[in-house]
Amino acid sequence: MEMWDIYDGNRQKTNLKVERDTEFTKDMFRLTVHICIFNSKGELLIQQRSASKKNFPNVWDITLGGNVQAGETSQQAAERELNEELFIKHDFGGDRPYLTVNFDNGFDDYYILKEDIDIKTIKFFDNEVQAVRWAGLDEILQLIKKGMFINYYPSFITALFEMKKHRGVFNI
Repeated sequence: MEMWDIYDGNRQKTNLKVERDTEFTKDMFRLTVHICIFNSKGELLIQQRSASKKNFPNVWDITLGGNVQAGETSQQAAERELNEELFIKHDFGGDRPYLTVNFDNGFDDYYILKEDIDIKTIKFFDNEVQAVRWAGLDEILQLIKKGMFINYYPSFITALFEMKKHRGVFNI
């Protein structure tokens, strides 16, 4: 059974660990990671979620994401998720998230990688991902509009595309 560490509202780890399907109270928070891989053409590697996924089956999503398991750091979870879902290895040891977004019961850490990956060489588990491809910003915004991509705010996806150029909120 997958176990998660519980954090307080200030992102401090508590001594509580829970099973994945535990119902959260308003003072319980978890940590998730997301990885966005951009190529040198400025395209984002997107994945089509498996038909067997409980949430958002068959729709497209950013490169990948997953929950931080008990005892892991955000960086360790990013490494594990990238390897588990797409069999890609990357050392996140010295990386910080480009962005952290708060949600009702947790914190989403977003990492950005810049790598030209030949998608023909990507292997993945059928129960997680059924397809991958490179897509530009306009194409992803159209997929969102058509209900074929997870319903992120278009402005958020646009921000990810801007952030691939640099860290922070200033255009340097």
